[in-house]
Amino acid sequence: METWVEEWLKKQRQEGKKRLEVKQSNNAYYVYESTTVWDKVAKKRRKRSIYVGKLDRKERIIKSSRTVLSRVFPRNVWRYGDALLLNKALEQIFPLLEESFGDVWEELYAMALVRILGYTPLKRIRSRWDKIFNVKKIKPLLEPSHLSDILRIAGMDRAAQRKLFSALMGREHVAYDLTTVTTRSTMMNIARIGYNRYGEYLPQVNVILLVSVDDNLPSMIRVVPGNIKDVSTLKTSLSEFDMAKLTLVMDRGFFSEDNMDELIENKVNFILPARRNSKLYSIAKRKLTGHFFYRNRLIKYRKTAAGQKTLYLFEDTKMREEEERTIYKLADNRKKSKVEFAEAIGKAGRILLVSNKNTGEKKIFESWKQREGVEQNFDTFKTTLQSDIMYLQDDESVFGYIFVAFLSLYGYCTLQNMLRAANILNKVSPLDLLEEFSSVYAIGDGERVIITEAPKKVREYDDLLKTNLFPKNRS
Repeated sequence: METWVEEWLKKQRQEGKKRLEVKQSNNAYYVYESTTVWDKVAKKRRKRSIYVGKLDRKERIIKSSRTVLSRVFPRNVWRYGDALLLNKALEQIFPLLEESFGDVWEELYAMALVRILGYTPLKRIRSRWDKIFNVKKIKPLLEPSHLSDILRIAGMDRAAQRKLFSALMGREHVAYDLTTVTTRSTMMNIARIGYNRYGEYLPQVNVILLVSVDDNLPSMIRVVPGNIKDVSTLKTSLSEFDMAKLTLVMDRGFFSEDNMDELIENKVNFILPARRNSKLYSIAKRKLTGHFFYRNRLIKYRKTAAGQKTLYLFEDTKMREEEERTIYKLADNRKKSKVEFAEAIGKAGRILLVSNKNTGEKKIFESWKQREGVEQNFDTFKTTLQSDIMYLQDDESVFGYIFVAFLSLYGYCTLQNMLRAANILNKVSPLDLLEEFSSVYAIGDGERVIITEAPKKVREYDDLLKTNLFPKNRS
């Protein structure tokens, strides 16, 4: 290859156009753009070169009816404030994606970032991305057909996903849930027909989601077959992680002797609330022997050994008073028999937690209460991010789609944590915050970029959240 061609290619790469390659044919040089697609037959990544044009020797430009710069649309006004906030939300994910997914991470990052703003179909991702200031100065290829290939690549690259999940799985207690998302496709092997939350009988995909109860951030996601709420999928899905360091904090829907036996057999630590009609209540000693305070509420407790399980019986004294009032009213109105009344009074204000861990009662109780704080993350996954609106046609694409939704959920939950730390989450949602910050713009004149003044409310939020995105001494 001649020197002038090498110099031209070097200059293009310095400007951020890293996917260009030049091929020589006779005495002419032709420019191609390299991209990666998922080969469904070979089940692996495959390089694909797209012809851009002929490189002119004299003018040093590409002469063709199409150009590699077609993905870069000229703008001189961008949304700047929410761009800074979105990148702040994905700050921890950024290096993990770059390290784990190689040459497709830019597209994954762009999709995750724009979807924090709300559900965005593939055909509109580029349009939304181009309106946001490019803080990271990356150059993702956002053509819908290419993004479809990226979803397949990311969906099937379990090794890359595992690497990212392992970096996030650093906490001890994680909330486990099995949820479903709806698809309109009937072509997927992994989908099962069932009723969704709207009563529609449609194909559904089951998803395992793990969320750290210590920091309210998602740790892992997996698409799994099956249509029942059990833990039989755990052994395969979590076998690649060190489960000895984790404790699954589960909801009452998973409570069954079979589930607990399977968890114990697979040496998975768990904390699981018993159903109110469970026979384990009769095994747990009724007389409470200790107490502690949780958020100024008096909590009484007793711990009882039951084979390989430990029963933790708690009583919230304030809740007991409220429940007793309701029970007495029902009895007065003859809506409870004497037997039902006696049984209900005996369990008023009480919660029985079952675990295969023998540890401090307060630690067990706090882990369970913290799970209540992450319940909204499961709802956010299906509502705010609208991940159940899927029209993809194959399993590989669905795996990738769910993974990108996980990245968006991580960013969304990071914003929630920031608002929670500032004690304003009950007044301001992440989307409200992003809308406020979007009032700050970046304006380019071809030579420099000017940032518009941040409104007073934005600066107040910046101070309250301690994000320091708009320093006071900035000119």
